[in-house]
Amino acid sequence: MKHRRRFKQTQSLEERLAAEAERLSEQAKKLPRGPERETLIRRARQAETGSHLSEWLRSTGLQPPSGR
Repeated sequence: MKHRRRFKQTQSLEERLAAEAERLSEQAKKLPRGPERETLIRRARQAETGSHLSEWLRSTGLQPPSGR
């Protein structure tokens, strides 16, 4: 039976996603306009949004959505 490797994260998920968003944005700035650049920009936005969502979900003042 294979054993799963476990890693102790030194940064929070929000920090890791924000760093990934920054890295992708910087990488996209170096590319000419085109589909590859757009893909990197989209991935950077997704990572940034994920960071914000995770931060919001962890907040102590979280309020349920008022959809009803």
